[in-house]
Amino acid sequence: VCLLYAAFQRKFLPLFLAMFIYSLLYAPTLAIVNSVMFSNIPKDIIGTVSPRIRVWGTIGWIIAGWLLSVLRTSGAGSLGGEKKYSDSLFVAGVLSLLMGIYCFTLPHTPPPENPSNPLAFLEAISMMKETYFLVFLVISFIVTTELQFYYVPTAPFLQDIGVSSNYVPAVMTIAQIAEIVGMAVLLPWAMENMGIQWVLAIGVIAWPLRYMIFAMMKPLWLVIASLGFHGIGYTFFFFAGQVFVDKVAPEEIRASAQALITVATLGLGNFIGTQFTGIILDIFKDEEGKFEWRPIFIIPCVLTVLCAIAFVLFFHPPSAVK
Repeated sequence: VCLLYAAFQRKFLPLFLAMFIYSLLYAPTLAIVNSVMFSNIPKDIIGTVSPRIRVWGTIGWIIAGWLLSVLRTSGAGSLGGEKKYSDSLFVAGVLSLLMGIYCFTLPHTPPPENPSNPLAFLEAISMMKETYFLVFLVISFIVTTELQFYYVPTAPFLQDIGVSSNYVPAVMTIAQIAEIVGMAVLLPWAMENMGIQWVLAIGVIAWPLRYMIFAMMKPLWLVIASLGFHGIGYTFFFFAGQVFVDKVAPEEIRASAQALITVATLGLGNFIGTQFTGIILDIFKDEEGKFEWRPIFIIPCVLTVLCAIAFVLFFHPPSAVK
């Protein structure tokens, strides 16, 4: 409802308030959905079964991107050359209503029989006493800040190098197509045969490869193909990381451990990363509003390379979860 209301707003304040309320209500579900899924899968097969469930979220992302491209090429949402509403927010609002209705069909997942521990989140924080978990949390946070260099400027970047604005949403679903391959095929195999340490390392390494190709800016086909590194990175680091957290966290605080990772990444990481990305974009924007893309993408490339090196050197999980 908030998204549909926001889609028709023309002024900043009502748009901001609608998005603020929506984010406030939606953000907790990001951790809850993982807890519900992991609670309904036997722990010994989480690494192989959960990716095949999570992949349907990626398929939904692709469908949304293609819907936007269809709307824009058909002229829907505009009247006399003027847009009547935000097509992306409108599509998101309709799909969110459908998702809300679907949630009533999810498996019954009652809370633990024991009374909820009010200090569970603090106990999750205490997991940072373990070096491997602290390294994982810090690198997850830093990598998330740099992901905003993908989410924020990629659409205008693709337009600047020759991709039509009508097709940008569809082109960007290449990342999700790669994510489907990663979720359904590569990750289950890798979790069984490579171990969590190298699975997560591959995820971290994927992002600097993408930024390096973005900084090259050509050839166009290679830049477009490199969008696939986002899907591989997301699958092998963020989703595999959620599986990792579920394995290492004590059963009574698993949900709080997932919430901790969500706060560090989708909360603080996204917020700080968005501000940092905005500052860098302003620095490398000329008076005509054009961006110098090469230095813009070199910055996250260097930072994610450092993250990859630090991860390989310092992340050593217990042998029981390797």
